Amino acid sequence: MRCPYCGSLEDKVIESRTMANGESIRRRRECISCGYRFTSYERVEEKPLMVVKHDGRRQPFDRKKLEKGIDRALEKRPIASSMLENIVNEIEDQAIMLGKSSREIASTELGELVLKRLYDVDKVAYIRFASVYKHFENLDEFINEVNSVGGKK
Repeated sequence: MRCPYCGSLEDKVIESRTMANGESIRRRRECISCGYRFTSYERVEEKPLMVVKHDGRRQPFDRKKLEKGIDRALEKRPIASSMLENIVNEIEDQAIMLGKSSREIASTELGELVLKRLYDVDKVAYIRFASVYKHFENLDEFINEVNSVGGKK
């Protein structure tokens, strides 16, 4: 594994941990040349999960796109980056389980998974994501959503 800091190919594994229901391995590594510590992930490469869009188009599930959307909702919120990684892992795992038989998941199902998880983690992030995802037609719809979040305890 190439060190992201100095580019050396010599490293040692400090810790290995099974993640995502045994479907991935997280390895903490240390570069022998410079001592920089970094994390690598190993996953089994399978037939890709396809996301079915509203208009019927299909595109491969993109973990980076999911992470970017959630990261944008959590921007400037008191949530650790490790928590972001956990949220993305959980949603990816759930999406894979939902699409296990057909290898497909509707974009609406994926969006609902994100909303549900963000609701549990941070209500402001939930509202941010919902404001884009739910395509509110007017201010009243947005205010109703905010009030429903504020009312639920």
